[in-house]
Amino acid sequence: MENRISIVSIIVEDTESSGEVNELLHKFGEYIVGRMGVPYRERNISIICVIMEAPGDVISSLSGKLGMIKGVSIKTVISKEKYGKREIT
Repeated sequence: MENRISIVSIIVEDTESSGEVNELLHKFGEYIVGRMGVPYRERNISIICVIMEAPGDVISSLSGKLGMIKGVSIKTVISKEKYGKREIT
């Protein structure tokens, strides 16, 4: 299956869910190109942006699992362009 580039935007409003979010991101780590997290202390939330290169079903799987976590909102944008399999070094 061909890969696509995607951006998964995550807002963690229930900070007790942070561990579960990080555990999932770790499980999908081989597909993550980059990640930026910003703790917005004034609002007691965390905002995370994850860039992935993965097959569509992997992207959907991560998005679905994140979306089921209490206190977590997500939005995923997937590129239209398809890419060949990425070699991990």
